[in-house]
Amino acid sequence: MAKTNLQPKIFACTNSKVLGERIAKAFGEDLGNVITSTYSDGEFQPSYEESIRGTRIFVIASTNPGPENLMELLLMLDAAKRASARHITAVIPYFGWARQDRKDKPRVPIAAKLVAKMLETAGATRIITMDLHADQIQGFFEKPVDHLFASTIFLPYLKSLNLDNLTIASPDMGGSKRAYAYSKALESDVVICYKQRAKANVISHMELIGDVTGKNVVLVDDMVDTAGTLTKAADLMIERGAKSVRAICTHPILSGSAYQRLEDSKLEELIVTDSIPTSQESSKIRVLSCADLFADVMHKVHQNESISSKFVM
Repeated sequence: MAKTNLQPKIFACTNSKVLGERIAKAFGEDLGNVITSTYSDGEFQPSYEESIRGTRIFVIASTNPGPENLMELLLMLDAAKRASARHITAVIPYFGWARQDRKDKPRVPIAAKLVAKMLETAGATRIITMDLHADQIQGFFEKPVDHLFASTIFLPYLKSLNLDNLTIASPDMGGSKRAYAYSKALESDVVICYKQRAKANVISHMELIGDVTGKNVVLVDDMVDTAGTLTKAADLMIERGAKSVRAICTHPILSGSAYQRLEDSKLEELIVTDSIPTSQESSKIRVLSCADLFADVMHKVHQNESISSKFVM
């Protein structure tokens, strides 16, 4: 396929402006100019302040709740479509609403599927995202989806720590595949936590499958919300004889009492990306930027080059 010489343009929604600037700098372009007008009732209207006719544009926005983040992205995509942009790529570092990926009880929505359809209807011709909560969400789209793995960011950092007796842990059964992929790359053992929930974000019981005595444990998950699971798992592992416990979580939602739970826990370090801006600083949180990863993939997408190496866990 022929390469294109038409220079792309990069834009960012409000909540992802800082990350957008980092990605644009790594890409070698300035962030495009968008002005958002807000009405007194809260309705808002984004406006591209430069021509995008016939160009490829990248719109960067994580869609973490509240709903205004998703709504702003939808409006940006619709505006680009109506302004005759040729290719409209939605760059979604954190794909929100992804925990509702199936009907787990009667009379509930499948929000991830609904969001996928809204993005396509609004005008997205391609999606670039990272560490989806469930891999099958890619199948909700009729447009191409590039699903990147943050392991390309985390693994070099973990290797730099030179931890002896390293063990990778999954905080629940659903994350065991991810934990095994990390353990293979790091040539380490694996343990798994088995948890039961009383309701959403509330754990009623947790058990540990595997031995952590004398081990430096690294918990692996795609997101950290209230930090209840991570901190409970870390405390349990220290009680069972672990030497230290760290956690790597791609998306730092950190809602509710998450920051206080982290400070009060036995967790030594929480390593996250900047897919979502953190609202507070903490001595236990280390942020690794995903800007270079997205900028590299955006370059390859624009030049019609292979990005299969970015899909390897």
